[in-house]
Parts: sequence; C-alpha cells; structure tokens
Amino acid sequence: MSESPAKNRKVSHETIEPGFEDQRIDNYLLKILKGVPKSYIYRILRKGEVRVNKGRIKADYRLKIGDEVRIPPVRMADPTAAPTPGKNLLEKLENAVIFEDNRLLIMNKPSGMAVHGGSGLSYGVIEALRAIRPDERQLELVHRLDRDTSGCLIIAKKRSALRSLHELLRENRVDKRYLALVAGNWNQNQVEVNQPLKKNTLQGGERVVRITEDGKPAITRFRVIERFRQASLVEARLLTGRTHQIRVHAAYLGTPILGDEKYGDTDSNKSIRQKGLKRLFLHAASLRLRLPDDEKDLFVEAPLDADLQQLLDVLRNETI
Repeated sequence: MSESPAKNRKVSHETIEPGFEDQRIDNYLLKILKGVPKSYIYRILRKGEVRVNKGRIKADYRLKIGDEVRIPPVRMADPTAAPTPGKNLLEKLENAVIFEDNRLLIMNKPSGMAVHGGSGLSYGVIEALRAIRPDERQLELVHRLDRDTSGCLIIAKKRSALRSLHELLRENRVDKRYLALVAGNWNQNQVEVNQPLKKNTLQGGERVVRITEDGKPAITRFRVIERFRQASLVEARLLTGRTHQIRVHAAYLGTPILGDEKYGDTDSNKSIRQKGLKRLFLHAASLRLRLPDDEKDLFVEAPLDADLQQLLDVLRNETI
C-alpha cells in the first residue's frame, strides 16, 4: 500500500516573509503542511517536487527572505474535522495575557490546560492562541509548563524573538520563580537541591522522572515564604529547566508539592483536598529577562488563581 497522500491540494507558491528566514525547509514544510506524514515530506524533497527559486534543494536548506517556495499538491488535514476550542475558552485565554509587545506575549496559563496538543489532546494553549489570532503566523511556544501548573508562559510572536529567547534560556538568563505549597516544614529557610534527573516511561505510557546518577544536571533553589501548621509556601527558582524538576526535587526533600498525584503523598493530598485544594499547587509566579537591544529587564508577575489564594487564607486562619 502506498503511503502517499491523495493529491487533492493544488500546487502553491509561498514567498518567505521576514521572521521565517534561516529555518530549514523541512521544518518549514512540517509546520505549514498539517497532517502530512514526515516521511512524505522528505520524499517530495528528495524527488525535487519542492523547489526554491525554481531550483532543487536539500532538506537542510535554510530559507532566506524573498525565497519563492513551490509546494506540490498534497492532501492537507481537514481543518473542519479537528475539534476547535470553545468561545469561552478562547476568551479566557485572551484575557489571560498579562504582557504583550510586538515581539512576544506572556500569559497566565490556566491550570489543567496543556501548552500544546498531542497525547490524546486535540489542542492546547498554542493552538488556541493561533485560532484567536489567525493573522499572527509566527506564534510559537518559547518553553513549556506542565498541564496542571499555572502561571507565566512565554509565546514568541516573531521567529527572531524565538531565537533570542531560546538563547537566553540556554544561557540561564531567564529568572523563573515558582510558588509551591509543600507538605510539612523545613528547619532551614533556604534549601538547594542538586540532583540529576532522568525521564522514564512506565507501562501504560505514563511518563515519570527519577533522580539517577546518569540523569541530566538539575538544580532548584527553594526559599520558605510562609509556614503553616502542616505545610509551607515556598518559592522555587530553577537554575536548570528539566521536566517535572520542582515536583521531583520537592519530593526528594520529603516535602512533596500538595495536590501532586504523580510524586506526592496520598495522605497529605487527601487532607488538603478537604480544605479545598482541587489541583496541583504549583504556579509560575514571575519571569525576569532582558532581550537584545533592551536597556532594562522585562519583569512580569502572574497573580495566584483565586482558588489557591483562598486556600492560603484557610491555612492562615488555622495558625491563629
């Protein structure tokens, strides 16, 4: 059986606009030809059916402003077949934007929403934002937050900004601070965890992260903000950006994040649910960074959701 999609899309010609330059032609095609198998895209590149400025190119060709790209007829995913975010959710996301300029936007991501589709999800934050703003063709996630984590999420509006922001992240020049409510208390006001992390996949496809000697370096600095009877509100500063890093490091200290069903403590979670917590208490509270050519830092704070703030008020009343 042939893997070629039925050719029901006409030949098209795309002119590369500012912001799309310097990316590989294969990556460009993967983004604009939604639903087309990767193997088919590489086949049409090998066969010379994709042309740039009327000439054949290889998959690693980097696009330039003004390049004319010929794309052969291929079957596109039916946009009407995929579920789309509801109007209420789209409005919620638009209202969640807490900073925006011509290069990027930062939103206070709601808990319970993935940053992108996949793994059984038809859409996430980035797909919903693209639906809200169809004219902004260069929207891209700069980094990720866990589905259950709320708070500051950066979206690039231009590829030039995406490159700059990725460089800042690689060089650890984005100061990211989180608020977490952990079970129990520490004797110290500040704790640094330097434990390597490695992703694993359990049976059934569930992804977990473990501390192992052969893992990637991971450092988290915790600082106590407020102590309660059986819990502590802490600030977590990431010096590396590993999957589930704060959650695993908090559990390593014997004080897991409350509401964490994967790495948390069953009894502590049950007790805090009775006080009103219905989600993971982890919030990306602030970001500080400086983009090239800027004279001062950009600092953005995302307020705690009302349900988390309400829980803290309940805990404060218990300590009186």
